[in-house]
Amino acid sequence: MTSETITADASGTWKLGDLPVHRLGFGAMRLTGNVAFPHGTPSDRARSTAVLRKAVELGVNHIDTAAFYFSTLRSANELINTALSPYPSDLVVVTKVGPFRDYSGEWGTSARPDQLRGHVEENLRQLGRDHLDVVNLRRMGQESIAEHFGALAELREAGLVRHLGVSAVEPRHLDEALAIAPVVCVQNRWGLDTRDPETDELVRVCGERGIAFVPFFAVAGEAGAGGVAEAHDDELLAIARAHDATPAQIRLAWTLHQGPHVLAIPGTGNPDHLAENVAAGAIRLTDDELTRLSALHTRAG
Repeated sequence: MTSETITADASGTWKLGDLPVHRLGFGAMRLTGNVAFPHGTPSDRARSTAVLRKAVELGVNHIDTAAFYFSTLRSANELINTALSPYPSDLVVVTKVGPFRDYSGEWGTSARPDQLRGHVEENLRQLGRDHLDVVNLRRMGQESIAEHFGALAELREAGLVRHLGVSAVEPRHLDEALAIAPVVCVQNRWGLDTRDPETDELVRVCGERGIAFVPFFAVAGEAGAGGVAEAHDDELLAIARAHDATPAQIRLAWTLHQGPHVLAIPGTGNPDHLAENVAAGAIRLTDDELTRLSALHTRAG
């Protein structure tokens, strides 16, 4: 399918709290390197900033990032600030806290609740903002997220954060967070090739409660942070041919077909792949195609 004139509004719109976003957004992690951060060779700085500006030109108004998205030469937040500041009034920048990396890039243990204010402030500095639109608490294996989420709720009350979300959670953690403060989005790894019953349940529950479900690595399969899936089922390939689309586009289209509350944030440092990802929001799968693809998802579990 041609992608030159298709913009993100073809994917439809959802609200993160009171902030409307197109359902096809952009994940900034891969701008820091061509494999999972901190490894790989970062894209040329001019190319990375051009990709961000092109995303906005194509109607993308939801960008996902984090202060810990950095490699030896690149910081995702700094690239976003350089490319897009002063920010368009409708642009929603979503960041996350919880994982901890020191200045050398080494991973530490999860941030303590009392450290989260500093992590929020670091995102503010890097992005050049006076508040963050949405902050996701990324769970790092804790049995309970109440203390961490409570700390973020205090920052929301203080005006540093507008809305809150949670990431890498089970349904019980969403309930735990909702007892403390409103939750506008849930981010878990999920897609056509990756499934677990608890995340499937979260997708359903989020739909019932009007909460956005924002899967990461939706086109990656087993590749995860390393890139897009390279192994394709025959059914997927056949459906891609029928739409003159790539397998990655069909994976994104299937994701968006799982409910109006389901968003997608594919990331890339390649302007051609960016246009293809955005164009996936215009693909309309038939009921038969959805049934065939959902059977692949069920088998993935």
